[in-house]
Amino acid sequence: MNYITDPTQITESSFTIIQKELVDMGITLDPAEAPIIERMIHTTADFDFATIAKFQGSAVASGVQALQNGCAVVCDVNMVRVGISTARIAEFGGSIHCYVNADGVREKAAELDNTRSYAGIYMAHEQGLIENSIVVIGNAPTALYAVLELVTAGVKPALIVGVPVGFISSVESKDALVAQNLTVPYITTLGRKGGSGIAVAVVNALLRLAADQPRTTTD
Repeated sequence: MNYITDPTQITESSFTIIQKELVDMGITLDPAEAPIIERMIHTTADFDFATIAKFQGSAVASGVQALQNGCAVVCDVNMVRVGISTARIAEFGGSIHCYVNADGVREKAAELDNTRSYAGIYMAHEQGLIENSIVVIGNAPTALYAVLELVTAGVKPALIVGVPVGFISSVESKDALVAQNLTVPYITTLGRKGGSGIAVAVVNALLRLAADQPRTTTD
């Protein structure tokens, strides 16, 4: 049985196919957004992401700069946290956090009358980790609502990756992200589709760009 076994060739061939099929479909991606959207498609084999991905402001540039400056990355669930390249984040002096299973999160969720993912975002905020961070929501719409509440209150992440998946509040939470017309840059996927794999793909794509591009700082 003959099949490709070289990992580099597998990856390169996959992206060649993705780019060709996008051309065949008559879809031209924004050059800044293409590396992110192509990773979404690579992760899912679903070309819908070429049309449902939405970027606010200079989302890609903001994410790359934040990573290069060693920002915190705050995740809604551990499935997202473990998929993101900690080695690449460490190269920039950054850190990655998820409070969904932190000590006291169940009690805080009960206090707030909401989910652990929602409470985890507030716990991260109490630790000063949301301001200037990349907040990554791949699973829990309630966590995205928590981020929106904090932004409305004046907290400013460098980037929101808001791609929760599912049937309950997923669409509504992403619609709320778009409807608020925030000054905070974001990357989202309209409709039901999204998920932890998509969230991971977005951040890892940003990390690759951060490694490949000249480093800029806010100093």
